[in-house]
Amino acid sequence: MTSFLHKRDPFEDDLLSPENAAVVIIDFQPVQVSSIASRPKRQLVENIVTLARIAKLYEIPVILSTVNVTSGRNQPTIQQITEVLPDVRPIDRTSINAWEDEDFNRAVKATERNKLIMAALWTEVCLVHPALDAIREGFDVYPVVDCVGGTSLEAHEAGLQRLVQAGGIPISWVQLICELQRDWNRERTVVGFSEILFTVEGH
Repeated sequence: MTSFLHKRDPFEDDLLSPENAAVVIIDFQPVQVSSIASRPKRQLVENIVTLARIAKLYEIPVILSTVNVTSGRNQPTIQQITEVLPDVRPIDRTSINAWEDEDFNRAVKATERNKLIMAALWTEVCLVHPALDAIREGFDVYPVVDCVGGTSLEAHEAGLQRLVQAGGIPISWVQLICELQRDWNRERTVVGFSEILFTVEGH
């Protein structure tokens, strides 16, 4: 049994790899989390924490952004995420569309990754707006559908449909972690992969 994954260029791979992707997490703040109506809030938090753990395990660059913390109008990123990513400094902004913030925009492009794995609250606004702009600029955008939520189920679904119509590529966190691991011969991440995949509630 011999795999030939070594023949694939991890930077040019059509599939997601730790070398060609960046993770973007936007506005997972208490007010936004509490307003979600499209899925149970506890499940949403568990899923976004799992996404953060996946990014950390595979050493994928993470862009973390908040809105209106500096102004005092909003609270910081929920601690469940920052505990997993203590070294990632959130980029605070005033723009509803994160792509229109210069620091955020520059940070995403500085990763030099062409595939953006994105999660944001709400689906219909803070995910859709920057994702559409990123797609227009040539990025491949992967909304993590079970790590996002909207103000209603209809709003969430409409947001995802709009992204798909624009070229977004929906993905789940289980699909993501399996795509990144891909081969049991990648021994460095096998233990972490198993811990995440098989200890998360419901899997």
